[in-house]
Amino acid sequence: MIQTGAPAPDFELPDHSGAIVKLSDFHGQTVVVYFYPKADTPGCTTQACSIRDRRDEYAAAGATVLGISPDPVAKVKKFHDKRELNFTLLADEDHAVCDAYGVWVQKSMYGRTYLGAQRATFIIDADGAIAHVIPKVSPKTHDDIVLKTLAELAAP
Repeated sequence: MIQTGAPAPDFELPDHSGAIVKLSDFHGQTVVVYFYPKADTPGCTTQACSIRDRRDEYAAAGATVLGISPDPVAKVKKFHDKRELNFTLLADEDHAVCDAYGVWVQKSMYGRTYLGAQRATFIIDADGAIAHVIPKVSPKTHDDIVLKTLAELAAP
């Protein structure tokens, strides 16, 4: 997994509407990039809806949120629209960005092993460097941790 202080790997991915979004488009801004395993599953829904509901707090912290999953655009769009999300979701269908950030990992469920996206969050500073990494995230406490970290990073 990419570490704090490293340059954030740039990427170009389609968003929920199919438009291409580049990380470099946000240079000069703080960006919260969070990876989630699968659209419209219970944990991912809890996490996304909490971000949606706390959007004003992210804005007050000066942060833009980008959610990334290995789902195709159509599935990401359906999730975005169904949950009325007010931030950008990106489709990393070939998991190249997951690989670049080190979150494409072997997982295990019900005795079956498979590769998938690890739930992790990266705070990227205005210069494009990784300011903070949260390697394992609980959907229920994600926003509390991220918003607290954003406040700490902004403090003199």
